[in-house]
Amino acid sequence: MAMLLDQRRQEILNVVENEGFVALQQLTDRVGVSESTVRRDLEYLEKIGQIRRTRGGAAYVGESLTTLDERSVQSLPEKQAVGRVAAGLVTSGETVLLDGGTTTLEVARHLSGKSLQVVTNSLPVATLLSNLPQIELITIGGYVYPKTGVALGPMAMAALSQVHVRRLFMSVGGITEKGLFNSNTLLAETERAMLNVAEEVIVVTDSSKLGHSALAHLCPLDRVDRVVVDAGISDEWRKILTNAGVALTIAEV
Repeated sequence: MAMLLDQRRQEILNVVENEGFVALQQLTDRVGVSESTVRRDLEYLEKIGQIRRTRGGAAYVGESLTTLDERSVQSLPEKQAVGRVAAGLVTSGETVLLDGGTTTLEVARHLSGKSLQVVTNSLPVATLLSNLPQIELITIGGYVYPKTGVALGPMAMAALSQVHVRRLFMSVGGITEKGLFNSNTLLAETERAMLNVAEEVIVVTDSSKLGHSALAHLCPLDRVDRVVVDAGISDEWRKILTNAGVALTIAEV
């Protein structure tokens, strides 16, 4: 039922994003549930900052899945620092898995010079690494989400089930005490498949994501081994992560 709930909210968010404003009756007809159920979904989407409820409907105010180019310039110095420090955790001879986030793209930029196997579902990461002869590149196929260039869905998950990696580097849409979140249910499903094939899970993020949720819950905090984050992290969040048993690495800009 949780997946059905996430999928319904994702569909509602997509409709509101595409239309700008949608009437309540249109949404109930579109997703095939009661008006009271749609109202609860809109209340949740408003709470996480994606839409604004209006009289008789909802207006889009958030960013569900912005393009890679748009996201890559957000908190860029912090992401670059996190990418550099995270890549420093990798030693030659390892097999690592990189997801399709802008911060993991910064990790990939700093893998040059290391002899590695790199598995990724990200076309931008694959393009970046494809000309490095010391890196053996394995790409995960599937439905390529047009805004981000990331392969998602059943084909990607089936391919992931055939691999095993030393470390997974993943980015997120938000982190709260409940765990990791991302802004698309299909992306969250694929990332759960990634969690299952990695010995160590490393989240790379800028500090602006801390304390914020997104549409789809990915996993609890205790599923993460390490978080690499910029120095903007608050003392409160240092304590939250440490108490959850998550190792913390701070990247100075």
